[in-house]
Amino acid sequence: MSTKGVCLVIGAGDATGGAIAKRFAKDGYIACVTRRSADKLQALKAEIESNGGVCHAFGSDARVEEEVIALIENIESNIAPIDVMVFNIGANSPMSILTETARRYTKMWEMACLAGFLTGREVAKRMVARTDKQHKGTIIFTGATASLRGSAGFAGFSGAKMALRALAQSMARELGPQGIHVAHPIIDGAIDTEFIRTTFPERYALKGVDGIVNPAHIADMYLMLHQQSRDAWTHELDLRPYMEKF
Repeated sequence: MSTKGVCLVIGAGDATGGAIAKRFAKDGYIACVTRRSADKLQALKAEIESNGGVCHAFGSDARVEEEVIALIENIESNIAPIDVMVFNIGANSPMSILTETARRYTKMWEMACLAGFLTGREVAKRMVARTDKQHKGTIIFTGATASLRGSAGFAGFSGAKMALRALAQSMARELGPQGIHVAHPIIDGAIDTEFIRTTFPERYALKGVDGIVNPAHIADMYLMLHQQSRDAWTHELDLRPYMEKF
């Protein structure tokens, strides 16, 4: 049985989040994965377990404070301490500012930022109280191109992702001196996902020449971040295909 703790992935979808869970499980961590519907996690759970890993799947809405508190309490009390938490909820839903609605705009902020605050806060409370280790844990917030700049049609998404970046920066400055590594990787490019395949087929066509990001390679970088020595912690790094303009 692994002596390593939990890697909690909030928003373990079929691409990046799932790849992160699989990579940490392969390295001996207990994968705890969440989506709003636990049924959508069963294939990921089965794959991790078939490869010798340990995985627990939870249906949980990260926008609801009571559900987040209950989730973290359950994992910490009944499974193992959370060594690393990855916040990976996607909220990318393009729309013209002329037709955007208040509800959609608010929902994107709730998904991409409020949920990050709630999960980050609850996990940090547990990590900061640990006295048995110098590196008390890692919290990683997945960023995007929209974390850095707005674009036509992405007002809601960009606003939410920029807010998440500010949250990550604030947490890093407060929690780093207390032994918690807070990182904010920026994925600046299309990722090999169903969303990109169906919404931006011309970009997806670049997959054959390494023109979009492989989720497994993102996962490798997340594991690297968690394994960094505390004398050389990275807060922000950007990942993009070699042909991406920036």
